Amino acid sequence: MSFTNIYKKEIASYFNGLIGYLAIGLFLLLSGLVLWIFPDTSILDAGYAQLDGFFSIAPYLFLFLIPAIAMRSIAGEKADGTFDLLLSRPYTLKDIVLGKYLGINSIGILSIAPTLIYAISVYLLAYPKGNIDIGATIGSYIGLLFLTSSYAAISIFCSSLTKNPIVSFLLAVFACFLAYYGLDAGSQLAVFQPAEDFIKDLGIRTHYDSISRGVLTAKDLIYFLSLSAIFILFTIGHLGRKFRKRQQTFTAYGIGVALFFILNSTSFTNLFGRIDFTEDKRFTLSNTSERIINQLDENIYITIFLDGDLPSGFARLKQETINMASDLKALSGGKIKFTVIDPLEGNQEEQQKFTQALIERGVFPTNLSVRTEAGFTQKLIFPAAIVSTEDQELTVNLLQQKTGAKPEEALNNSIQNLEYAFISAIGKVVQQETAFIGFTEGHGEPSDLELYDAMHSIMTGNQVGRVNLDSVTYESLQQLKVLFVVKPQSAFSESDKYKIDYFVRNGGRVVWTIDQVDASLDNLRQAASQPLIGKQLNLDDLFFLYGFRLNYNVLADLNCGQIPMSIGNIGGQAQIELVPWYFFPILMPTSANPIVKNLDGIRTEFIGTIDTIETPRIRKEVLLSSSPFARTIATPAPISLQMIEEAPDPAKFKTNPQPVALLLSGKFPYIFENRPAPEGIQQAIDLTSTSRETKMLVFADGDWLINQVNHKDQSPYPLGWDRYTEQQFANKTLLQNIVDYLLNDEEVINLRNREVKLRLLDQAKVKAEKTTWQLINVALPLIVLLLFGIEQQFWRKRKYQRLPKF
Repeated sequence: MSFTNIYKKEIASYFNGLIGYLAIGLFLLLSGLVLWIFPDTSILDAGYAQLDGFFSIAPYLFLFLIPAIAMRSIAGEKADGTFDLLLSRPYTLKDIVLGKYLGINSIGILSIAPTLIYAISVYLLAYPKGNIDIGATIGSYIGLLFLTSSYAAISIFCSSLTKNPIVSFLLAVFACFLAYYGLDAGSQLAVFQPAEDFIKDLGIRTHYDSISRGVLTAKDLIYFLSLSAIFILFTIGHLGRKFRKRQQTFTAYGIGVALFFILNSTSFTNLFGRIDFTEDKRFTLSNTSERIINQLDENIYITIFLDGDLPSGFARLKQETINMASDLKALSGGKIKFTVIDPLEGNQEEQQKFTQALIERGVFPTNLSVRTEAGFTQKLIFPAAIVSTEDQELTVNLLQQKTGAKPEEALNNSIQNLEYAFISAIGKVVQQETAFIGFTEGHGEPSDLELYDAMHSIMTGNQVGRVNLDSVTYESLQQLKVLFVVKPQSAFSESDKYKIDYFVRNGGRVVWTIDQVDASLDNLRQAASQPLIGKQLNLDDLFFLYGFRLNYNVLADLNCGQIPMSIGNIGGQAQIELVPWYFFPILMPTSANPIVKNLDGIRTEFIGTIDTIETPRIRKEVLLSSSPFARTIATPAPISLQMIEEAPDPAKFKTNPQPVALLLSGKFPYIFENRPAPEGIQQAIDLTSTSRETKMLVFADGDWLINQVNHKDQSPYPLGWDRYTEQQFANKTLLQNIVDYLLNDEEVINLRNREVKLRLLDQAKVKAEKTTWQLINVALPLIVLLLFGIEQQFWRKRKYQRLPKF
């Protein structure tokens, strides 16, 4: 090819001078310092086995490196008077421009090559060794190559505009900055709001961010190729303006610009889906998400409040949240729009007003202890988002905390949960068919105040109310989707059971939260002791046929909550202290079922155990169990507050975990088959031929769904909030997961099964060898560059040395 000589000359001329090496050396030095030395951006201090920091700062370093490489490509030729000499050779303008453009790209690639040392170092430092996402790293380097090609095309065009290399450099820096950051920032201005997405898509940043995380789409590929092509066209057109008519030049420009916009239109950017280079495919949305998003017929607005100066783990959660919102936006064709807001921006008064407004909307802050040079400081963050339409809004909690989990594991669980959190919220705010959810009454069930937060937390997209089985009609039961039976105190009549049977046989879903034993902390405080007495709810035969038995016992578990107790009297003042109360077990989910996966502890009170019974056509799965350090106390044994003073015998508490919550699914038996309709049923219906698949959840405790009440003003606390320890448990999240599971046929809730592998550095190795690795990654790339320069000069000297005389 005729441009190969130009290509070789461009590379040779660049490395023949000291300036070229200085530019690359400065780039490598700055990269090494930022990534391995400076504490705010150091890979070693962040603790994650990834190179995201390098790919984030590379575009800004390349703003200077690529223009420095390209500044003499044409401007230097003009300044030295050699450009006319090139034109006198048998080269076309296309040959000259393509040769120089490819030369600049090659030099840029050679500049990047020593940074592979960073990837090798992270590979060796990962725990365990090699725990780095190689696919994502390769994808990110591909993004860097596309960025290089774009900057090179812009820079060579700027070099063609002037005879002065310094002016060329400054023009290229400005033009690359405008193309990368300027268009993205300008789209935020109020005057450009109607065309925000269009302007962003014209800029490099949106497309580079997509590829640099390890995802390649047709949209981004076409953009980078067409951007490079249009600036090469501009360069050839400008250099050839003296050899052709102006009309021809501008016609070529017009055709090129038109092709650029046509190629980057929606119809051409959906040629293929996406190539997700990541090992765990964390940027690939599920079929369920695609189906829900493709069915949107109105705009969705996502407001993310996790922003500001964040520790590395939360900065990762923020970036992954933005990535998820970006993927949803791309899939929706622009119907989903998102913004990121820093709630703590502005002066103190503005921060307080904004914080209070968010709390009133159900967005609660988290207080972090952030390590500083002076020790620790407290920092308030809002790990939440609001998903809304014109009529509905729903708060999404981005942080999935779990007692006993390391902070990195909790943040990784939060990242795994992002797709479910957003898709579930979107489905609820756009839901057009209202689902009816009922809570039974008439059997001494908790009051509306005690169930306030349970009912309120599932109201978005649903209609929630009370159901009296004594008066409810068959038509009403057919409209009902889910029936909650929460802590009844009195017996169910046969007619009540008949209607439950009718509901279940027609596919209705039931959540049983039953206390089989009458036990209460308030009674214990009054009487100091209490015998455990079984409740007569007249449901045992129903449960037996459904395939389970609620035992007449309570669990005493060493993994438990605390209650306030008086431990003495000093100066006439009672001394109150929080003490463990074994009858308030905290259930830590261990099942992989998406309903409970990665949930924090579930607060319970006087919970019992469940036995399963072999039943054909009914599948059973244990959702929750006691800890391995628990024992059961069966009726009619007494319990008393004095048990707090007794040191627990480990031998008595060490046992196998006991099931306390079950998930059942299948076709449930007809309880009233071959039986007459009970008294109180005005219209008997034979359901022998009616048997639909359905689901049930059974909990051997009714208190997990009851919110505590502030006795001062009779206001309800949040569900799962323990007013004694001021700790929030995952009861509300569990309830919301259950409703999602029961209403959406597992499709949405199964998104909680997404796995994102946690990739950390070996902290012991980092601590012991930190200086060594810093030295390697700062000095070794420079040494590689130096050795390359020595070899290149030696080869050049040997090639052009004077021939021996004969």
